[in-house]
Amino acid sequence: MLKFVLNRLLMALPTIVLVSVTVFTLIRFIPGDPAALMLGDMAEPEQIAAMRSELGLDKSLPEQFLIWSANVVQGDFGRSIVNDEPVLPLVASRFLVSAEVVVVVVLLASLIAVPAGVIAAWRQNSLTDLALVGTATILLSIPTFWLGLLLLLFFGLKLSWLPVLGYVSIGSNVTGGLLYLVLPIMTLVIHEMGVLIRMARASTLEVLRLDYITHARAKGLSESAVLWRHAFKNAFGPTWTVIGLILGNLLGGIAVIETVFTIPGLGRLMVDSIFARDYPVIQGCLLFVSLSYVLVNLVVDLLYPLFDPRVVAE
Repeated sequence: MLKFVLNRLLMALPTIVLVSVTVFTLIRFIPGDPAALMLGDMAEPEQIAAMRSELGLDKSLPEQFLIWSANVVQGDFGRSIVNDEPVLPLVASRFLVSAEVVVVVVLLASLIAVPAGVIAAWRQNSLTDLALVGTATILLSIPTFWLGLLLLLFFGLKLSWLPVLGYVSIGSNVTGGLLYLVLPIMTLVIHEMGVLIRMARASTLEVLRLDYITHARAKGLSESAVLWRHAFKNAFGPTWTVIGLILGNLLGGIAVIETVFTIPGLGRLMVDSIFARDYPVIQGCLLFVSLSYVLVNLVVDLLYPLFDPRVVAE
């Protein structure tokens, strides 16, 4: 087990280095000069040159990367060009807002979709199976931004059950904060359920065809005991991997939902920073999301032996 953990940790290190280089390089392809943008259209070339020197943009790219990476290792992500705030506290506070939504979405979608997928596999080719697979396919086909707008229209404007736009921190007002998060959470849960239902069904079908399931049935065990005590644990391994991928994808791709529902999360901060050409904040957001994705998948790999002990022996 220790060897397995060390191998996964060592594999994560080059990924983090590659992510850092990629993030730094991609930012440089964004058109526009941050110094000129900060000073405005009336700025003189001398003022722009002085600002570029102050921001370190006059140095070569390798020098800029070495300075930036050395600062990042020390926890210094720089300061925002737009509002002169430290980047790390700004990104961390917005990340917590996004994490509130993402963690609840993954938990709810898993609790609903995984049992549904297992039941669909158990009742293969029945009306229940066809209904669940058809529903999952439809849910996968609906774009999240369009679904979010439909839910806003129906529950917010037509029925007036939920607030349409805005955000209230759960820490300051639990009831109000939850009301503002219902629609974005519902939107993402509905979409992610489609992925999990299909994955849980496919992995359960594969396990149900194995010899030890036939042996368990031959011993006289009930179908529910065979399904939940013997098949579910081994079938959950691949589904657990998909849950980790969904968690990472949501952390990086929640910008659309945060824009639709005006949630001040990490995705919304990234979009605003791109429009403002705020290099340090964009780099901080991308690096934070990328490292979160790597960390989530590392945790998934480390916990995978709990569902499939054969992995440790490899």
